[in-house]
Amino acid sequence: MAKATGSIDEQLAELQEETGEQHVAVTFTLNAVTQTVLLPSRTLASDAIRHHLRQTGTHVGCEHGVCGACTVLLDGKPVRSCLVLAASLEGREVTTVEGLVEPDGTLHPVQQAFIDCHGLQCGFCTPGFVTTIAAFLEENDSPTREEATDAIAGNLCRCTGYQNIRAAVLRAAEIKRERSGEFPLGEDDESSRASLAPRVRGTTNPVGGRAGRA
Repeated sequence: MAKATGSIDEQLAELQEETGEQHVAVTFTLNAVTQTVLLPSRTLASDAIRHHLRQTGTHVGCEHGVCGACTVLLDGKPVRSCLVLAASLEGREVTTVEGLVEPDGTLHPVQQAFIDCHGLQCGFCTPGFVTTIAAFLEENDSPTREEATDAIAGNLCRCTGYQNIRAAVLRAAEIKRERSGEFPLGEDDESSRASLAPRVRGTTNPVGGRAGRA
């Protein structure tokens, strides 16, 4: 299919004539960059993010909103992107696992904690856990073990048994407080620190999403 040219309305008309399918123009902010994409009106947010905008750190698993692998932050809140129409992103802000990395390349506390605690194996579910936990820690930066367990209860992992993921929640809270200058440990930080596994090499893609998993 030839790429449509001209104004947005002209491009939409051209696409609809060529495909026989209604298209919409959607403008939203993805990882701090404003994007405008022309999409079939039935396109899901997960497909727009992965296939149209090539942010492949967001993974699609069950496609029914159950597994949590496709979780992104929509205006700072975690949502299952496989259940959201791309058209509903108009004027809103989306953050994927790639967008959590600081401009200078510093990993988000949750990303760093997953490395520190060996919180992943195959890595497929990791982006959804990372975004979910990042949002959780904005609300509670000193969680207990029970609160950490509850925070990840809606995401599925078939590899780890969840123990190291829970440790990563507690470790991320510790890193977050350290970076903000708040050093006192929470009641569960010592157990989190004691459970740290050796640093794992080669895990930055699922944690940081820089290359992602297609």
